[in-house]
Amino acid sequence: MRVAQRFAVVTGASGGIGRAVAERLAAADCRLLLVGRDPDRLAAVARSTGGEVLVADLADAGDVAALAARLADPDEAPDLLVNNAGVGAVGPAADVDGADLDRLLTVNLRTPVLLTRAVLPAMTARGCGHLVFVSSIAAVLGVAGESAYAAVKAGLHVFAASLRAEVAAAGVGVSTVVPGVVDTDFFVRRGAPYARRFPRPIPPERVAAVLVRAVERDQAEVVVPAWLRVPVAVRSLAPTTYHRLAERWGGDG
Repeated sequence: MRVAQRFAVVTGASGGIGRAVAERLAAADCRLLLVGRDPDRLAAVARSTGGEVLVADLADAGDVAALAARLADPDEAPDLLVNNAGVGAVGPAADVDGADLDRLLTVNLRTPVLLTRAVLPAMTARGCGHLVFVSSIAAVLGVAGESAYAAVKAGLHVFAASLRAEVAAAGVGVSTVVPGVVDTDFFVRRGAPYARRFPRPIPPERVAAVLVRAVERDQAEVVVPAWLRVPVAVRSLAPTTYHRLAERWGGDG
């Protein structure tokens, strides 16, 4: 689907990948609905993109219901929905707090499913549209100390793959974007800054470029940076070997 002059909804648009995606779509003359929790940061993105701001906490059932109802309106249904908003958590599996797990499940999985359900009827009726799900390399490889986050993102990943097979005949595209480490405040917000020397974080603009290209080419799944396809392939073809190597290099995913 060509993104030029489309109506796009971007969640988690106040910074990082979401802001970079919004700016790239704005450059293609898209009409934007920018969804996020921080009104000041959203306002800054709106000034640079011309997008409309919608302040919402995607962990809050009322906010999610209101957003879903708006997107379900045929007059408000987007051509492109970018499910980018996400929260992280770090720590041993035995220490995962129930409240943290609920928030992980809600923001990273339940809300994208609900928003997808809201926009699908209009997309299938038009016979066009595109859904993007921002996953994580942790969902594919697993990462020591991030089991809960990896599990929830893996659920999103499989939902997207299943959905693509389900809606392809209706003319609706689905793409999953699998970023590695990205230079955003995600790690600070989860309470544990990124401290590894390798791999080095990549700029969010690089992820945004890959995401928009995936939409325009109707790619099912893209990994960024591309070299991460190597460990993904090793894990798929030789999981025991992969885990031995991961343990040797500190359990990284």
